[in-house]
Parts: sequence; structure tokens; C-alpha cells
Amino acid sequence: MSVRVRRVYDPPEPGDGVRVLVDRLWPRGLAKDAARVDEWPKGLTPSNELRRWYHAGEGSYEEFARRYEAELAEPEAAGLLDRVRELADAGPVTLLTAVKEPEHSHAAVLARLLG
Repeated sequence: MSVRVRRVYDPPEPGDGVRVLVDRLWPRGLAKDAARVDEWPKGLTPSNELRRWYHAGEGSYEEFARRYEAELAEPEAAGLLDRVRELADAGPVTLLTAVKEPEHSHAAVLARLLG
């Protein structure tokens, strides 16, 4: 299973495989055709409450990851996670995000759970 995380603003690469946008909102200033997004499972993203809590600096990344994993156990998110896992079982998957530090984001949590 090959899952990697990249910024959506980086140009697509041949080895990206299925490109999955894992942000709730479309990235600012990016044309949809330029992004080459294959899937956009919005229900897989952190809740607005969790996202706001984390970006307000109220907790650690580890606590964010723990709370996000709990959200991913909910039925809708779990089903979407299974769908991305099936894609990864079939070939390379690239999780795309607009965040500036993908290694400290929900995308890194997803990559770990899928890997």
C-alpha cells in the first residue's frame, strides 16, 4: 500500500496515482482542472469544531490526532476511510492538502491510518 501526502499547490507528478483532496474547503486560488483531484471526500475531514480548536493553539498535535481518530471512527467517516483504503490497496494514493505543514495536519493522521 502506497500512501503519501503532498500539498495540493504542488504540480501533479506521474507517481501520484489517485489524487484525493482531504480538505473540507477548496484551496484558494487553485483552478479545479490544475489540481487534478480524483476524489474529494469532504466527510473525511476534521469537524469544524476540531479544526478551530487545533488552529486556535489550544492543544497539542497529539491531542488533535487522538480527537480526529475518534471522529474517523464515526460511521460516515469510517466508510470514507475504507474507500480510500481500497484505493490504496489497488495502487498509489496521494492525499492532497492546502496546509503549510502537512506533517502536522489531519493529512498525516490519515496517511498513518492508511499505511
